[in-house]
Amino acid sequence: MLERKQLKDRIRVTFVLPAETPPGSVSVVGDFNDWQPGAHVLEPRADGKRAVSVALPGKSAHSFRYLGEDNHWFDEADADGHDGTNSRLHT
Repeated sequence: MLERKQLKDRIRVTFVLPAETPPGSVSVVGDFNDWQPGAHVLEPRADGKRAVSVALPGKSAHSFRYLGEDNHWFDEADADGHDGTNSRLHT
């Protein structure tokens, strides 16, 4: 799930997954972090889910995917779209 919040001059996008699906560590990788695994690792939050937030420029589009353990790549079901193997998000 993607959550968005308007900041002064950016959009905070929060990437949210269930606590244990998939099991193990998961990071979000995309063009906003130069596709660096581990740069944005989802962490547990109070509601029992796990999440990580990234501040992005408004009125922009980004490609991303999730990377789980054992090199398991997967997409965001609630993304704004897909471009081949990547999820897309529009701020």
